[in-house]
Amino acid sequence: VQLQASGGGLVQAGGSLRLSCAASGRTSSNNYMAWFRQAPGKERELLTSISWNGGNTYYAESVKGRFTISRDNAKNTVSMQMNSLKPEDTAVYYCAAGWGAVGPYVYWGQGTQVTVSS
Repeated sequence: VQLQASGGGLVQAGGSLRLSCAASGRTSSNNYMAWFRQAPGKERELLTSISWNGGNTYYAESVKGRFTISRDNAKNTVSMQMNSLKPEDTAVYYCAAGWGAVGPYVYWGQGTQVTVSS
């Protein structure tokens, strides 16, 4: 499975961004898709995940109510709408594919930078 993330950029605090991830290769109906982020000097953090049929989602407390994950299996894409962005959301964001709401995640995209200015 190959993953290509896009949509990062610079935004002011309170603004919104939408990240997208295109998947190719051997996807599976068992796959969960997820978004992680890693800020400088911090560990990679699982933000949100979604099951194959979209019926099961997980959100970390840090993004609950602000970020929304969705997927379109016909287009092999997963997206994350990020609203009410804060400077502490600044990080490199990664999409990933794996099994289970909290992992393991074994396929990773290349990362896209999100910078939120105050």
